[in-house]
Amino acid sequence: MSGPLIMTALSGSETLPAPTFAGFFTQWSLAPLPLVITVWGVGLYLLGVVTLRRRGDRWPVGRTIAFVGVGMGAFYIATSSGLAAYDTTLLSMHMVQHMVLSMVVPLALALGAPITLALRTLPAAPRRWLLVLLHSRVAKVLSFPPLTFLLYVISPWALYFSGWYDASLDSVYVHEMMHVHLVAVGTLFFWPLMGIDPLPGRVGYPFRVLLTVLTLPFHAFLGVTIMGQETLLGGDHYPSLADGPMGAWLPDPFDDQQLAGGILWGAGDLVGLTFFAVLFAQWVRQSMQEAKREDRRLDLAERREARADREAREALTRGE
Repeated sequence: MSGPLIMTALSGSETLPAPTFAGFFTQWSLAPLPLVITVWGVGLYLLGVVTLRRRGDRWPVGRTIAFVGVGMGAFYIATSSGLAAYDTTLLSMHMVQHMVLSMVVPLALALGAPITLALRTLPAAPRRWLLVLLHSRVAKVLSFPPLTFLLYVISPWALYFSGWYDASLDSVYVHEMMHVHLVAVGTLFFWPLMGIDPLPGRVGYPFRVLLTVLTLPFHAFLGVTIMGQETLLGGDHYPSLADGPMGAWLPDPFDDQQLAGGILWGAGDLVGLTFFAVLFAQWVRQSMQEAKREDRRLDLAERREARADREAREALTRGE
């Protein structure tokens, strides 16, 4: 939403119609921060792809689709579409937005391998700066898998069971920073686990699978906890909306909170299982590539051994 609309929505005075499928397309707005991030992210990525192609190099189309279409596309949809129009009106809508920003967007961005693209296309000086950053102590700490896992697990609890979520309903700045935070924490967790970009926090596939499996019960437990709350998230914000013009269609806040918890539970497991499938496919592909390399090494060793035996027999024959 644009700045004025966000202020109106956060204050609870904007009158919105009941959400419909058509409203998803008609409630779009030009929110400044998401628009700037999306334009710059997509523009720089496509510039890198064009630079590679102009010099005759190839870049996988799937990576471009993952970063531009799925990653940045999902980010813009979650923060500027009809979904974003209701993210301070319905907790269930916010929860859908939360899952997209914290799981779908980071996973797709990681599959796009933007750091690899940057290292292949940046001029010499910026490339050296990027390499220095990647090898810095800060990068090693921020990509340390146990730390990123803790941040990923603790952040939602801190969001919903502290004053942070209430503040995001009252402040435009906090609201926007919450979106950025969800993407940032998800990126720190997913990026090293994907293992495509040359990040310092990459670990072996067994440990990646273990971390992925550990996230599944976390989403379920958090969702069930939210569903079982006897107090409303957001305090009096949602009940106050029911006293206005939207009260004719707004659901009971407790019912909507039940739905929000169920969305967190179900969507978290679904996306987690999807990530597990992607990770498993990468593991199988790497194992097959390693098997092929080992076969080539053994074939080469056998040919060398056969050549040495043949030369030894020939030398023995000449000696006789």
